[in-house]
Amino acid sequence: MQVSVDTTSQIERRITVQVPAAEIDDAVATRLKDAAKNVRLDGFRQGKVPMSVIRQRYGRGVRDEVVGEVMRERYVKAITDESLNPAGNPQIEAHVNEAGKDLEFTATLEIYPEVELASIEGTEVERPVAQVTDADVDEMIETLRKQNAAWEEVERAAEDGDQVNIDFQGYLGDEPFEGGSAEGHDLVIGSGSFIPGFEEQLIGAKAGEDKEIKVTFPEDYQAEQLAGQEATFKVKVNGVKAQALPEIDAAFVEKFGVEDGDLAKFRDEITKNMTREAAQAVDNRVKQQVLEALKQANDIPVPQALVQQETDGLKRQAAQQFGLGEDFDVSQLPDELFAEQAKSRVQIGLLLAEVIKVNELDVSDDEIKAKVEELAQQYQEPQQVVEYYMGNDQMKDQVKSAVLEEKAVDVLLAQASVKDVEMSYQEALAAAQQQGGEADDEEADEADAQA
Repeated sequence: MQVSVDTTSQIERRITVQVPAAEIDDAVATRLKDAAKNVRLDGFRQGKVPMSVIRQRYGRGVRDEVVGEVMRERYVKAITDESLNPAGNPQIEAHVNEAGKDLEFTATLEIYPEVELASIEGTEVERPVAQVTDADVDEMIETLRKQNAAWEEVERAAEDGDQVNIDFQGYLGDEPFEGGSAEGHDLVIGSGSFIPGFEEQLIGAKAGEDKEIKVTFPEDYQAEQLAGQEATFKVKVNGVKAQALPEIDAAFVEKFGVEDGDLAKFRDEITKNMTREAAQAVDNRVKQQVLEALKQANDIPVPQALVQQETDGLKRQAAQQFGLGEDFDVSQLPDELFAEQAKSRVQIGLLLAEVIKVNELDVSDDEIKAKVEELAQQYQEPQQVVEYYMGNDQMKDQVKSAVLEEKAVDVLLAQASVKDVEMSYQEALAAAQQQGGEADDEEADEADAQA
């Protein structure tokens, strides 16, 4: 077997392989002889069909089968001998495939990039410093009250924040349009769930009143026939309800797991949860800044095969998020919507893997358990959560990936210049969301897989 490897780009290789003709022809002949023993054809006894007939009828198919197997086997041997690390499946194509001639084929593949990590030294990272105050706790309790509020009928004009029950029909000119009508629809004024300008025009309306509301659909409205169009809605107000906030008493407190209804314990639990949330927001903001700096300092080529895998994963996440169902064909979602995010995730994953490798980072079972115990504090039965995670290898691997990522970020953070910035609780949460939102679990998984 003759093998040559051409470098066609930083991460693409083309392997050309030649296999002696005799090796292929002998393998084909042997397989045809074996097949002939069981062939049944009219006019011949089993096993007595002439080889010329066997070759004529089955020769092409058997050769294709043999050549396919040989190409796969020789490809594996070639990448092993040449110490290549493929990122995805190759494109294999036979160029010479005839009896009596050496088989020649090429395999085009992407490989993982060689990474020489550049330091992020000199990068300035802002680290929010936030304290949960009594006012923050009061605001959270008020939010919980609103989430648990009842709606009570009122005999007055609707106000911002009220719930109105309406029938409506939308018109473009004098013609009603499809999807623009409903009966008995509950709408909270100020919720922003209707077209801009619609809800505000219901303020001051009373039960039994008819209203004519004029709006203009946004230019980017999802229904193209309505985008940018002026419309009129004829609305009947069936009723008006106001929020009835629950009292902050023992019964209210017990709903949130404080069994004895003690208000002080309730406030303590809220403070703990908000403090943990603030800490997570701070960690996330710092992490996103560090990862962005890492990416900017190391502009590595990214294998398209890995980007496509990540794109497909993001499509599945989107389908789940929007409740499209398990049977939804995610290929209907265009790659372009996810390609940039997918490329970023792959790039960061590869770089984190190198950080972990270079610094010989690892995670012990004790560290995994400590992380699980930390996560379990968010649940009412933390010990059950710990037992579940520690008894499930897949869940333990996920936690290990997260801890490895934290260690890698700590290594990188030590290279940066950290500036503490005083913020309120709400500002810290908003800053984390603006910086990049959620932590990318896939990046951690990629790093762990490569480490």
